[in-house]
Amino acid sequence: MALEWVVLGYAAAAEAIMVILLTIPGLDALRKGLIAVTRNLLKPFLSVVPFCLFLLMDIYWKYETRPSCEDESCTPSEHLRHQKSIMKSQRNALLIASALLFYWLLYSVTNLVVKIEQLNQRLERLKNRD
Repeated sequence: MALEWVVLGYAAAAEAIMVILLTIPGLDALRKGLIAVTRNLLKPFLSVVPFCLFLLMDIYWKYETRPSCEDESCTPSEHLRHQKSIMKSQRNALLIASALLFYWLLYSVTNLVVKIEQLNQRLERLKNRD
């Protein structure tokens, strides 16, 4: 079960790196290539959204079927295992939220950079026409 979390972590990391590269000033020479690569990767990265929803349902199912360990009837090892399970679920939910947030940021930043580039091209054409 850990493989899907590794895949989601790598996808979130790749999204974060692309957002950082698109927003760093001074990379104007690479910006057109980065925009092309990012725009081509937006559709495949869209598969992160249903994947995150599936994993979120998995966390919810595990939460609903988890044995409760609230009374004094639990042994210390059972209590520790229960606490570890809760911590892993919280960590995984945070990973899901970060992957979705980074996808949204990547989509928004890419669209803004493309619009800025188009406006700069229009401005250059207007300057050349005058």
